[in-house]
Amino acid sequence: MAGHRECGGFVYDPEARRVGEYRGEAGPYAMLRPVGGGREWQADPALVRPATPAERLSAEVGAANRWAGAEYETRRPPAPVPGCGECAELAAGRAAARGRFDWSAETDANVLLRWHRAERHPSVTSTSP
Repeated sequence: MAGHRECGGFVYDPEARRVGEYRGEAGPYAMLRPVGGGREWQADPALVRPATPAERLSAEVGAANRWAGAEYETRRPPAPVPGCGECAELAAGRAAARGRFDWSAETDANVLLRWHRAERHPSVTSTSP
């Protein structure tokens, strides 16, 4: 990895089979961060090599798609799961808040509905159609 130890350089970790942003060294490890941000991981500096332009582009496009998807998920209000009383109750609270023009309470209801759906209905998609 000689010559590519500058912080922020893109490298490929063959053990993890992914491109990362070089962040520095910690003991015997090279510390890499996922392209687009996230939790760092440790890599063997002897195995890490500079990422090719194609690998870097692929990693950057993947990061952009993940961020766009995450942003899209939080922009749309979650839909209640049909037949679930708690979902219906949270959706009714959201509708009431919207009717009062209480945007803070509407946001709170959306957060609570997302948490409920993630805990009780993890296999159902999280947004309304």
